[in-house]
Amino acid sequence: MEKIGFEKRDLLISAVKKARGEQKETGAEFQDAMTQLKKLSGFHGGNLESGYDKFKAENDDCEEQAAAVRSRVREVDMVARDLFREWEREARQYESAALAADSRRQLSETQLRFDQLSRSLHAAESSMDPVLRQFRDQVLYLKHNLNAAAIGSLRGTADNIQANIQRLVEQMNRSIAEADRFTQAL
Repeated sequence: MEKIGFEKRDLLISAVKKARGEQKETGAEFQDAMTQLKKLSGFHGGNLESGYDKFKAENDDCEEQAAAVRSRVREVDMVARDLFREWEREARQYESAALAADSRRQLSETQLRFDQLSRSLHAAESSMDPVLRQFRDQVLYLKHNLNAAAIGSLRGTADNIQANIQRLVEQMNRSIAEADRFTQAL
């Protein structure tokens, strides 16, 4: 990409911002799916099939958003790895020992900051899986139990899923804040 005018640091910043955006969207999708589940759990009659279809669609959206987050995290990792590899290679080209030492110090500091960001991104990413598993279970449960009694029994489960989603959204917000701090430091 450098040959056509894109610096790796700019690609890294762009990838981090995209990952942050994907996490925001995913958080919103999880919130939307929870809203659908709450509607279903309080539902007493009416068109249950329609409610199931809406929750399933929200779950499918969450799955897509989670896949997009995973992709962005991989992209951030790849761009950072390439940037650091290039930086290390170029640091050996210095004639000045002082400049080389300063460049290596900056590289080390940047790698430490990135490692913190990367841990945060991966933690947010891994926190999606338990929520997605619970959503999948609920979709399957609703599919097999399309009746008012099954929906009524979801009330406690909805509270549990809601708590998990809240933790996920908080983790994503921390990761987004860390991404913001990282890009501002560059």
